Amino acid sequence: MDEQMTFGGYSIAQPLAARLRPQTIDEIVGQQHLLGEGKVLRRIIESDNVSSMIFWGPPGVGKTTLANVIANHTKSKFINFSAVTSGIKEIRSVMQQADNNLRYGERTIVFVDEIHRFNKAQQDAFLPFVEKGSIILIGATTENPSFEVNGALLSRCKVFVLKALTEDEIVKLLWRAIKSENGFGTQRINISDDVLHMIAVFANGDARNALSTLEMVILNGRYDGGETVVDKETVEQCISKKSLLYDKDGEEHYNLISALHKSMRNSDPDAAVYWLARMLEAGEDPLYIARRVTRFASEDVGLADPRALELAVAAYQACHFIGMPECTVHLTEIVVYLSLAPKSNSLYLAYGEARKDALSQIAEPVPLHIRNGVTKLMRDVGYGEGYKYAHDSEDKLTDMRCLPDSLLDRKYYNPTTQGLEIRFKERLEQINEWKENHNKKN
Repeated sequence: MDEQMTFGGYSIAQPLAARLRPQTIDEIVGQQHLLGEGKVLRRIIESDNVSSMIFWGPPGVGKTTLANVIANHTKSKFINFSAVTSGIKEIRSVMQQADNNLRYGERTIVFVDEIHRFNKAQQDAFLPFVEKGSIILIGATTENPSFEVNGALLSRCKVFVLKALTEDEIVKLLWRAIKSENGFGTQRINISDDVLHMIAVFANGDARNALSTLEMVILNGRYDGGETVVDKETVEQCISKKSLLYDKDGEEHYNLISALHKSMRNSDPDAAVYWLARMLEAGEDPLYIARRVTRFASEDVGLADPRALELAVAAYQACHFIGMPECTVHLTEIVVYLSLAPKSNSLYLAYGEARKDALSQIAEPVPLHIRNGVTKLMRDVGYGEGYKYAHDSEDKLTDMRCLPDSLLDRKYYNPTTQGLEIRFKERLEQINEWKENHNKKN
């Protein structure tokens, strides 16, 4: 039997998070909306009435732990499966084993960690066995299953959303680690509640991160008179920068840009700058943000402040020229400007209505009088005939119609009275009145 190295009376063969992994429901910290007394997931586990399900939540909130608890409670055969290391060959082998188990009246629960890493073909390999009841599938994912799990498979699974742990829940977990024999219970640890709250804030809702940080700060603590002292300075040395939950290819990427966009739309510069900082400090490409801000300038401000688009483009160019971290101030400038600018989505709505007609109406030919007759043949068949050149008229306006006959009464652009757009509204009303008067004369 191999001996394990020890330090201060505890085994260091496994990380602290692994040594403290809960074995029962009552040992789990957090997720009380699912595991509290009488809650649905607790009832399912305690009654051993597990059906196919997906655990969806950020890292370190207990997805794998829940699977282990189910394994401890169930009378079914439990198979742990990794989407990182397994392929279709391994899936088929496990499914064959599950079919054999079913013949002898034994259920098989297959837990797939990081199920979002499986491609469509690999996920499809599970589907027939889930449908005929050969297996109960439990998947764990940090990604939105609506996007990452096949629709047919997802429709056969109950999705349970796990939440990031609160600061107080993580502090509770850290105290348990300090006192437990599987943690640091055999050592004298001098650490304050304030220090544990520092670690909890750094962990950002991730229990595994919190326990790993605790282990690191204790190993780097000051040994003094038979006890290990961990103070704020120790923690600050070990965690030089807060870790931000962010995956540039995942859902959180879209959540944060949505938060930025909607904060600017709601004219809230403080919230907008905060979400901007969250994205930039987590490593987002500033040019991506600048592109989205440029879209916002026309979609949500538009002609209420025509300069918004100019400044957004200028901010993009500044980011391109200078890069991080200096371009943060340029993005902050445009984000604050757009937050405070008058708002109009009339351009966005105008295109939406025009697009609807363009897609749903019969594609009428362009009226002959506004076609460009560049050749003699084109002119002979009527191209450009009846065209009225606006610059030849005193008012720079004509009564010529430019829409197809079936759409003559359509009004796509409806300006608001916000900001400078009121000038465009007044001008459009003048144009419409002029055309109406000239149409009556004709």
